[in-house]
Amino acid sequence: MDYRSHFRARIDGLKEEGRYRVFAELARQAGRFPRATRYRPDGSTHEVIVWCSNDYLGMGQNPVVLEAMRRAIDEVGAGAGGTRNISGTNHYHVLLERELADLHDKEAGLLFTSGYNANEAALSTLCRLMPGVIVFSDALNHASMIEGILHSKQEKRIFRHNDVAHLRELLEAEDGDAPKIIAFESVYSMEGDIAPLAEILDLAEEFGALTYLDEVHAVGLYGQNGAGIAEREGLMDRVDIINGTLGKAFGVGGGYVTGPEVMLDAIRSFAPGFIFSTSLSPVVAAGALASVRHVRAHNELRVRHQERAQRLKTLFRDSGIPVMPSESHIVPVMVGDPRCVKEGSDALLEDYGIYVQPINFPTVPKGTERMRFTPSPLHTDEMLRDLAAALNDLWSKLHLERAA
Repeated sequence: MDYRSHFRARIDGLKEEGRYRVFAELARQAGRFPRATRYRPDGSTHEVIVWCSNDYLGMGQNPVVLEAMRRAIDEVGAGAGGTRNISGTNHYHVLLERELADLHDKEAGLLFTSGYNANEAALSTLCRLMPGVIVFSDALNHASMIEGILHSKQEKRIFRHNDVAHLRELLEAEDGDAPKIIAFESVYSMEGDIAPLAEILDLAEEFGALTYLDEVHAVGLYGQNGAGIAEREGLMDRVDIINGTLGKAFGVGGGYVTGPEVMLDAIRSFAPGFIFSTSLSPVVAAGALASVRHVRAHNELRVRHQERAQRLKTLFRDSGIPVMPSESHIVPVMVGDPRCVKEGSDALLEDYGIYVQPINFPTVPKGTERMRFTPSPLHTDEMLRDLAAALNDLWSKLHLERAA
């Protein structure tokens, strides 16, 4: 077999479909977010405004976070030295897990190297430790949740996105005595919509199901303390396990789960993804700890963040740009064609100094390709107006369909 030709053909297929991904080479400018330096293939550079970062609050540039990381590297060095089972648990790990448990009003927290790793390891382990469990998963759950459920090799049922009636139908069809887990997200990052938490939790209590909530795109951004949608809705005490990330609103890196101590102890003791992974650098943990504490204490960041998102949606709608219905800080714009979304994002980068990555299959279904904008508190009025004007020009040049 000609192995190289085989893989070349697969890549050529992606290019033919118009969904081959090309990474822009960027260097974030410390203290100047959302500005970044873009390196062109010819070696030249130019400044761009980043519009698709998941560093939602710009905390990756916050002086409080940077200083905490500088202190930590002077105190303990760069790396963790291995897994926590072999190299021990660094003091910063302990402090951060306590802070995260307190943030979500849970008994315990457990750190992972990424939110993806946390979801895959936690869900697969919880399910594997309960033979006969049935997992009820929202149709638009993140790939990490899907992989965790698949790796558990337990029964799964997929309910239509945010469809509580369909979830009830599926629950009613199963053995009432069977163990059950309902896995869902609070904010869905590609749609920008929010789960009906109270209704799902009502069903979980009615049918005796464990609840696993992914708050990755909500932690830091919602609730008085930034614990997420469950805090905003006053429902944290009704959720069993909450998954979050330290790499989005908290601006650093890593992921975690919080919940009952016995369940997290089981994950810690049985999850290969935790046992065999080198633990989070204590420098990163120190930065994350400083970020969580800062974000909890500064609700004005959340207020400003929401205002920026609403302002951008209004500017887009005024120009007929097809903003998808979004209840959250995420501003998705429908394009519906992989080639057009790629051509449009390339034009924004080259001609307007605007960086937004095209979103296509398999991240979203074919035919729903889009641009996804994530304004931060640090995006100015001028930046918002420039972006809206650029998209207005682009829609005319590419003859894209406008909203009514």
